[in-house]
Amino acid sequence: MMRTDTQKTLTDSQTQLEALRANDEKALKQFYQLNYPKVERYVLDNNGTIDEAKDIFQEAFIAVWRNIQFDRFQQQQAASLDAYLFQVAKYKWIDQLRSSKRAQLVPITNEENELIQVSELPGDMQQQIADIKSQFHSLGQICKEVLERFYYRKQSMRTIAEAMSLTEATAKNNKYRCLQRLRELLKTNILSNE
Repeated sequence: MMRTDTQKTLTDSQTQLEALRANDEKALKQFYQLNYPKVERYVLDNNGTIDEAKDIFQEAFIAVWRNIQFDRFQQQQAASLDAYLFQVAKYKWIDQLRSSKRAQLVPITNEENELIQVSELPGDMQQQIADIKSQFHSLGQICKEVLERFYYRKQSMRTIAEAMSLTEATAKNNKYRCLQRLRELLKTNILSNE
């Protein structure tokens, strides 16, 4: 009996999934290279930059890889793994766009355009800033440096990697993990204060 193209593609897709689950370097590299251009195009078409596309893709790739490793991904159709990665990246980009609209990083100034001291802000904002500073200082030195360079000094991931003697991919992974760690610390702090 002859296999149909759909059966062959499903088998190939299952083979790909098994290779990714086994951390096959060639399969991971191929999966990365085949899917990145589509995500980059999507981010660029939706008001993003190449650096943002790389960051979003890296975060999505890691999330998908982790879901594969922990058996949270279930193969449903031949092209679902590629589509799944694209959807994760798409939703991460949409989330980033939404959060950037809500939280523009601009200096807080008063009518005379002078920087406002934290002590001049309303009490709840002072507390939020104090909480963020406290949790930020509890991060490790590498996390603090990566996040400070990226968010406050506005350095590119390539510049950060060179300054810290890391590969660009490692610097991106560190930024992602450090940001996730800071978020978890803030959530834990909020829950413990309720």
